[in-house]
Amino acid sequence: MILVAAITMISTLLILILERTSTIGILKALGMNNRSVRRIFLYQSVFIIGLGMIFGNIAGFGISLLQQHFGLITLPQESYYMAVVPIYLDGWNILLLNLGTIVVCYLMLIIPSMIITRISPIKAIRFN
Repeated sequence: MILVAAITMISTLLILILERTSTIGILKALGMNNRSVRRIFLYQSVFIIGLGMIFGNIAGFGISLLQQHFGLITLPQESYYMAVVPIYLDGWNILLLNLGTIVVCYLMLIIPSMIITRISPIKAIRFN
């Protein structure tokens, strides 16, 4: 799942860079270095990841709490020796999973953000 999320975020970052090529050119022409421009796009990508994780956690907790209290998903007792799917929510495991996902996705976005260093300010402004 982290690999799918990382590939999606890489393509999203590349789309953001392509849409804002003229802005990157203007920032570079005004004297901003490549590292600062890359940092802007990486922070924006982490923000998008964070929003997705917030909504995903809300949906996941909601479904898990519904299962925990009402037992909506049942199992055949003759095969599993229990009537419902058990749910165990551990806050530390969920927190570590979320932090690990953010770190792995961030690290995977560093290499695609190197495209920003190849954008020439003159060509980017003229491209608009």
